[in-house]
Amino acid sequence: MLLAEVAAQGPSKFHTFDVFMILFTILILVGVVRLLKAPQKNKFAIGFGAVSLLVFVISDYAMVMHWLS
Repeated sequence: MLLAEVAAQGPSKFHTFDVFMILFTILILVGVVRLLKAPQKNKFAIGFGAVSLLVFVISDYAMVMHWLS
């Protein structure tokens, strides 16, 4: 009975990879914050981390909007 209800709802919009996307975003955020707090700044690493964080945040936003649609 439960399986019939699930089959009638259609495919899920949530995928297991979505969890990894969110975890990677959090990991990149922690890395960028640590780079910014470091006494000796590595500007290349900060820039690369910031661009990576921006890409992942935009991807996460699109992923969540797909869940809600």
